[in-house]
Amino acid sequence: MPRVLAVDPQNPEPSVIAEAARVFERGGLVAFPTETVYGLGARGLHAAEVLRIFSAKGRPTGHPLILHADGDAMASTLASTWSSEASSLAHAFWPGPLTLVVPRAAHVPLEVTGGLDSVGIRCPSHPVARALVTAVGEPLAAPSANAHMHVSPTSAEHVVRSLGDRVDLVLDGGSTDFGIESTVVDLAGWTPRVLRPGAVSLERLRALVPSIVYQDLTVTDDVARASPGLASKHYAPRAKVRLALDASEVTSAVRDASAGGPVCAIVWSDETRSALEHAATHEKLAVIVMLLPADADGYARGLFAALHAVEASGAASVVIERVPDSPEWWAVADRLRRAAHEGGG
Repeated sequence: MPRVLAVDPQNPEPSVIAEAARVFERGGLVAFPTETVYGLGARGLHAAEVLRIFSAKGRPTGHPLILHADGDAMASTLASTWSSEASSLAHAFWPGPLTLVVPRAAHVPLEVTGGLDSVGIRCPSHPVARALVTAVGEPLAAPSANAHMHVSPTSAEHVVRSLGDRVDLVLDGGSTDFGIESTVVDLAGWTPRVLRPGAVSLERLRALVPSIVYQDLTVTDDVARASPGLASKHYAPRAKVRLALDASEVTSAVRDASAGGPVCAIVWSDETRSALEHAATHEKLAVIVMLLPADADGYARGLFAALHAVEASGAASVVIERVPDSPEWWAVADRLRRAAHEGGG
């Protein structure tokens, strides 16, 4: 098991940050909390250290990593050009859960970018993540700290369970705030576009850059992509995932799945929870019901933790109630579709 150090998420202890910095300087991997999910970090301008991330996660090297900077000044040095759109979005949303894909500066290793001439950069708002970047004095490459395509971690426990001793040090700062990854905006092409839905909504982005477009992208594992999180199967537990529309469909799906043993259900509506509890009582269904908040932000904070609980339960199947088809749910809907391996455009 990796070494785990507790850290104050609001006022990280200098001694803990210094110890993590020493691990980085030795070429090691450190898992740490950000405001979105836990990241698996290495010094981002050292190719050999970056490659350790891919090895630890079992991640194909054609999948780019995001570089985490401690401010606009560091971020802009990682780009060959820094557009007015980049400045506007960074000013509005940094520090915070927005990643900007921009033309790569020559000194940024191709190992970081998946061989592409663009690089994803963000400035995290979490005090621990920012303190680490500042202490190391250079950007940290840090995808989510989990095995490739599996459920993203929102606690140190999730990291340890997923990666074990493939990590040199885990900083335990408690649960993350957003519980879902950053929004990724591509500014390297002719038209600004969202590559991955995330914690910053499309409406907020368009309020600043009206020309931003969003197309639901899905790519195969052997295709280069400018952003992480675009595979058709991603964020997935080992259990088979099925999405179901409403109380009736969820109950029917649980009834079918329970023939193969215990099943989990993740729901957000009281109606669906009540229907499942009624069926469990009167039909003797072996189902573990997990109720998440009915608002998009609360649901996002709890989603990955619920999927990790499914893993821990040993259930072979999980039925998930579909979320509302409205703009505030766009990032959650994206994660659920990929967890269930449903095709996208």
